[in-house]
Amino acid sequence: MEAFLAGFGLGFSLILAIGAQNAFVLRQGIRRAHVLAVVLTCAVSDAVLIAAGVAGFGALIAAVPWLEPVMRWGGAAFLLIYGARAFLAAWRGDETLQASGTAQGRRAAVLTCLALTWANPHVYLDTVVLLGSVAAQYEAHSSFALGAILASFVFFFALGYGARLLAPLFARPGAWRVLDLGVGAVMWSVAAMLIRGV
Repeated sequence: MEAFLAGFGLGFSLILAIGAQNAFVLRQGIRRAHVLAVVLTCAVSDAVLIAAGVAGFGALIAAVPWLEPVMRWGGAAFLLIYGARAFLAAWRGDETLQASGTAQGRRAAVLTCLALTWANPHVYLDTVVLLGSVAAQYEAHSSFALGAILASFVFFFALGYGARLLAPLFARPGAWRVLDLGVGAVMWSVAAMLIRGV
């Protein structure tokens, strides 16, 4: 259960960082345009990447033991930088969500979503490298992976279908500030755990 909760918490915090993919899901949700297809595309893509990262990283660590501490420190550095970026965004406080643009068909929406997911180098750092390296800290790798995968499904479905309710809130920069502060705090706390080897 500890590994499952850790996977869920880290997976959720990583995916919370608002980027092009999440902004696209928000916009689709606000428009109520092909929401199921879009959120399933995002969540299933994440599940494939997380499973590959956790399974592959465990096998790699067994073959190359010195790689685990290198990846742990690299993951901590990445999280510190990622958290700092979130804090900087909160300090600037100039983010808003604009739901502008023309509606597109389901095929175009899914293809856009696939491009935003698979062509983004950060998705590999988050899912394959970072989640894979943190999962190596736990004996129950599969429980950690299941937690992270569930976090992805919960997040994308909540984001896609809850976007209509969030539209007025995220039109104001203050909401992004609070979100970015929370993301930064979680990132830095996970980085501290990695540095301590917990």
